[in-house]
Amino acid sequence: MIQRIQTIYLLLAFLVTGVLMFFIPLWTLNGKAFYFMQDQFFTILLGLSTMLTIVSIISFKKRQNQFVMNRLNIILNLILLGLFVYRSLNLSGETNVSEKGIGMFLPIVAIVLLVLANKAIKKDEDLVKSVDRLR
Repeated sequence: MIQRIQTIYLLLAFLVTGVLMFFIPLWTLNGKAFYFMQDQFFTILLGLSTMLTIVSIISFKKRQNQFVMNRLNIILNLILLGLFVYRSLNLSGETNVSEKGIGMFLPIVAIVLLVLANKAIKKDEDLVKSVDRLR
């Protein structure tokens, strides 16, 4: 059933990785905002994360596959967060002050939402297993 709580969590994760990243800059350097689209590697990783979230929403009938895809998405977002932090700490021309934007921490929000979705999927799976035992 698509109207489960994990679908809401996954839709929110999609909004964070697929929509908000277009509007919120990662950091500001010399008064210019740096968005993820300015780096091809960030664009590919965020595209993969968004695609995994959409596929996970669509595969609501296969809870185990959904669980595994969410775990892969969590790992992908951790890698993305690490790259954001690494890149922001090694910005060239740091004689000028750079400001870290909130967009850099949006993968953390996505990870939290994916963990909550996995928790709800696990709860559904346990419920189905308990009902199967009663038969």
